[in-house]
Order: sequence, then structure tokens, then C-alpha cells
Amino acid sequence: MIIKNPEFKISAVSPKQYPDDGLPQIVLVGKSNVGKSSFINTMVNRKKLARTSSEPGKTRQINFYNMDNKFYFVDLPGYGYSKMSKQEQAKVGTFIEEYLSKSKSIALIIFLIDIRHSPTENDRLMYRYIIDSERPCIVIANKADKIAVTKVDTQVKNLQDELNPLHDLLFLPFSSERKIYANEVWSEIAKHMGST
Repeated sequence: MIIKNPEFKISAVSPKQYPDDGLPQIVLVGKSNVGKSSFINTMVNRKKLARTSSEPGKTRQINFYNMDNKFYFVDLPGYGYSKMSKQEQAKVGTFIEEYLSKSKSIALIIFLIDIRHSPTENDRLMYRYIIDSERPCIVIANKADKIAVTKVDTQVKNLQDELNPLHDLLFLPFSSERKIYANEVWSEIAKHMGST
């Protein structure tokens, strides 16, 4: 899929601010610094559409990016950043939970985890929450450039064995550096575009 005019739409902090135009929403969930902004930029071949930060946990709102009026990428706040106060972490959790429970336009949840590490306890909690929500979901093992190409497939399988032993979700590798995995992700997104 080629996106010609991706644009930032709005940062929302409550349901009344969510776009209500009925376009499908592809939702990105993951811990702070897992690379959600870089994922968006790589998918649409832009360097600065989604702002990346060297300071994890900086995003406190839900950011909506319009993709040629076909769908939205929705970047939820990252969770699990240790320097965030408990109050801030609770607020982030509320944003995520409220959006996932109240948005009627979610077509697919893309759950990003770090290919290099076992899922954290927060990752496991989020995974269970997504499963309980019964929303369509795929899991992206991000930062595949950080390990040898020959180890990518094995590591993706190990992560699936650990997090999703039933193997009923699709796990895909991804790297904003290598850019060789984007087509597979686009194929999955296209399958879910009519599912809202």
C-alpha cells in the first residue's frame, strides 16, 4: 500500500475528541520506547510524520494520523516507563483502556514488542487485555535490526511460544532500519480494513 498524503490529525485526551468520520483505525500499542513512532514513519516512508523521542514515556495523548482518508494510524501512549510517576502511569492506563473500550472504529490492534527481550509483565498484562477485548490483533516483534538476520525467525517464534502458546495470533518481525518487513504488515492491515 502506498500512502501519498499522510497527516497528523489530532492528539486526543478524551473520547469526545476521537475522529468520528467512520474511517477504520489501526491501533498501535506497546511499551514506551518500543518504536511505535518509527514504525509509523517507516510504513508511510516519512522521516518526521510521527515525532520520535529519545525520552521514553513522553507521549501522554492518543495521536491520530490520517492516511489518505482511507484509515487512521492511532498511536496510544507507551506504558511501563519506570521514571513516570504512579499517577502518570495510571493516567496513561486510563487513556489506553478508555480508547480500547469505547472506540467503535478499531479495525486492528498492532501490538509492538521488542524482539530482543522476553515480554515484560506490563507486556503480558496488555496482551491479556487485548485478548479479552476480542479485537483483531497482530504482534510486531520490532527492532529486528538489533539482532542478526539469521536469528530473526527463531526469535519471533520464541516470543510467540512465550506470549501466545496457542499460536492463534500472527507474529511478524519489523525494523525501521531494514525496511524489508513492511509489505507483510501492509498485507495484514489490508485484510482488516473492512472489519469495523
